[in-house]
Amino acid sequence: MKSTAKYNLIEHMRIHAGDKPFQCEQCSKSFKQNGDITRHLRIHTGVRPFQCAQCSKSFTNKGNLTKHSKIHTGDKPFQCSQCSKCFAQDATLTEHMRIHTGEKPFQCAQCSNKSFTSKSDLIKHQRVHTGEKPFQCAQCSNKSFTSKSDLIKHQRVHTGEKPFQCSQCGNKCFAQNATLTEHMRIHTGEKPYQCAQCSKSFAQNATLTKHMRMHTGEKPFQCAHCSKSFVEKSNLTQHLRIHTGEKPFQCAQCNKTFSYKCDLTRHMRIHTGEKPFQCDQCSNKSFTRKGNLTKHCIIHTGEKPFQCSQCSKSFSYKSDLTRHMRIHSGEKPFQCDQCSKLFTQRDHLTNHMRIHT
Repeated sequence: MKSTAKYNLIEHMRIHAGDKPFQCEQCSKSFKQNGDITRHLRIHTGVRPFQCAQCSKSFTNKGNLTKHSKIHTGDKPFQCSQCSKCFAQDATLTEHMRIHTGEKPFQCAQCSNKSFTSKSDLIKHQRVHTGEKPFQCAQCSNKSFTSKSDLIKHQRVHTGEKPFQCSQCGNKCFAQNATLTEHMRIHTGEKPYQCAQCSKSFAQNATLTKHMRMHTGEKPFQCAHCSKSFVEKSNLTQHLRIHTGEKPFQCAQCNKTFSYKCDLTRHMRIHTGEKPFQCDQCSNKSFTRKGNLTKHCIIHTGEKPFQCSQCSKSFSYKSDLTRHMRIHSGEKPFQCDQCSKLFTQRDHLTNHMRIHT
């Protein structure tokens, strides 16, 4: 009994002396106690002698097995005195308490003013400075990540797993919890991101960022061919088709191709006969395009928004103004290919051609 007490005292005294007599032959790391080096050596040997009886998962030390077992028992003996939330581990409660106290004891030596509530968050952050990406995707081989959680999210690209399900839609699932959170705002109507300029609110931060460019005039997406700039990347992608001639949208009926999806949608109405834009005055008059409905509505309103700068005469349609302007300019763009006579309007040329036929 005396020898055990004496041994414990000797071990304890090493705390004060800083004595670490037990050295690892693999990495030269030193320890105060023999038990510590025994546990440490399992890192090198891979030995995990403590196995979970529920799921066969193994651990290098008994303490980690005890913590793990609480997953199966559901035991959460550590309760927060502020909000009554319970935890399986004392260390997790300690980290949680920092939410209430605001304590951030782990400080980055590089940033100096950046602190974190947990050591693991500091370690993740430090990879910003070191560039370390220790978590590698086994599928991509060359794709690595700074945190394990980022790797897990990425792996769903390969597995197709979508573990986050919308409780409202039922069958709608998402690969990431953050995407589900954004989606839920469709149902709740929540718009937490507010513009400081005009107080307009948005469901997503990315939408607010795009909106802010209306106020700042920022157009960060520039065309390499003509230096034209755009507010959104999607607008640049569409614009580039002018230069490349790409027409990725093909009609399944006649194989005609289009640069933009909206053009294909309008074209398909030729085949389907759909006319979704209806005049609320005529009731039975419908149109394939919204622009055509707008033109038609001028019949009812009597609006004449196109005014001649020469004589102040007004017109309902731009094409009518264009024809009228030829009276002032003397322009005659329509020429007879038989006698070279010129006309201001196409229908005048058509009437003239009857002389020759």
